[in-house]
Amino acid sequence: MSHSSPSERLNLLSFSGNVKVLHLSWLAFFLCFFAWFSHAPLLMAIADSLALTPDQVKTLLILNVALTIPARMIIGMLTDKYGPRLTFSALLAIGSIPCFVFAVADSFAQAAIARFFMGFIGAGFVIGIRMVSEWFPARHLGTAEGVYGGWGNFGSAAGAICLPTIALMFGGEDGWRYAIGLTGVIALLYSAIYYNSVTDTPKGATYFKPKKIGAMEVTSSGDFLLLMLMKLPMYGALALLTWKLSPAEAGLLNQFWTWTIYTFLAALYLLELKKTWSINREVFSAPPAPIHRYKFKQVAILNLLYFATFGSELAVISMLPLFFFETFSLDPVKAGLVASAYSFMNLVSRPTGGMLSDKYGRKLVLMILVAGLAGGYLLMAQIGESWPLYLAVGAAMLCSFFVQAGAGAVFAVVPLIKRRLTGQIAGMTGAYGNVGAVFFLTVLTLVDYHTFFLVIAGTAVFSFLILLLMEEPEGHMVEVMPDGSVSLIDVA
Repeated sequence: MSHSSPSERLNLLSFSGNVKVLHLSWLAFFLCFFAWFSHAPLLMAIADSLALTPDQVKTLLILNVALTIPARMIIGMLTDKYGPRLTFSALLAIGSIPCFVFAVADSFAQAAIARFFMGFIGAGFVIGIRMVSEWFPARHLGTAEGVYGGWGNFGSAAGAICLPTIALMFGGEDGWRYAIGLTGVIALLYSAIYYNSVTDTPKGATYFKPKKIGAMEVTSSGDFLLLMLMKLPMYGALALLTWKLSPAEAGLLNQFWTWTIYTFLAALYLLELKKTWSINREVFSAPPAPIHRYKFKQVAILNLLYFATFGSELAVISMLPLFFFETFSLDPVKAGLVASAYSFMNLVSRPTGGMLSDKYGRKLVLMILVAGLAGGYLLMAQIGESWPLYLAVGAAMLCSFFVQAGAGAVFAVVPLIKRRLTGQIAGMTGAYGNVGAVFFLTVLTLVDYHTFFLVIAGTAVFSFLILLLMEEPEGHMVEVMPDGSVSLIDVA
């Protein structure tokens, strides 16, 4: 593998070699988030323009993160098979289409459909995780992945800062339409730039692909059972979304379509079980040699940690403008700008989480950050109209540091499990972030803001207990070269 020498420091001010690839990749992810959450800071104007009810507004929030659950799994597999360069470029180009559809929507149904498909571009995160893991050694990987995730995640904050201003520049009732349409134009243009500017690996390095495609490989019978168990919450989140759209709730779906989707989800799970069995059945009769095994338990723990960290981040980014609007009686534009402080922290929080993981150990840093996350949401649960606004914003920023640094620390571990499966492991872990978002946003429709934050804090405490079972990555990952020789990839 072509990596920097042990003595070389990671120079983020450079724009050559692996750092150039890092900068181009985080910018691609930045634009994914810029487009994906373009509606959040404009929500009041959109609701007014389309005459949406409060329930319809909350439904849009849930729809926006729903499709990203299966999308991250699919994109992870495509990345492992076709490489991050092609996959990222194609996703940006295709993801621009629902931006344009949403910008011209004139009814709730049209906006809901566009937002549902807009969730696909949120899967872009997974692609860069594999790209960065190909270009950086283990000693720099946490920092590089943290920069990628943190600076890319800042796309949502940049949208909150820029898009209301752009909407005001165009002016009138349709200002929000031009702002959202512009995000699609930028994504489409950058798809071509990215494709022509990067390669999947450093020159001379091998891009390891899965032996089989269509389902994740595991290396023991126990891991097979755990994999299928961990798939259930993903289908549960989609079933939960279906219930929210059913006649019992928002009423967007009638009874026939509600039960049709429930049936389809059950059938899809059984089909996935069959496909996963066909790829992994050999592990029951002839498991691979110990040197070629990996522990899926590590993946499952990271899934649950990302549920609590990024899942809560997605949910809070979506609802925080509304929270400040209602709690402090701010005008919609100011509420969006104030709420952007939460996601603004991504610029330093994720890289800090990854950097601390590189320096002090993956598990220890995760334990500290998850504990801080629980405390942060307990603090946010106390915010009320009697608080000075600056203290409320400070509490949100403090909480967001632990949330986002924790997410960065999770993805400092993800690429160190099995190189050829990095896209799929990142996809599944990333999908759990969206499962968490759907869960937390659904909770928000049932309880007040105080209870909402308390539920997230309780989830963080549970995640901390699960984290005790995680093993610190050490030694090497083993992959087989095309000529049959064994390659050892350092994870220390």
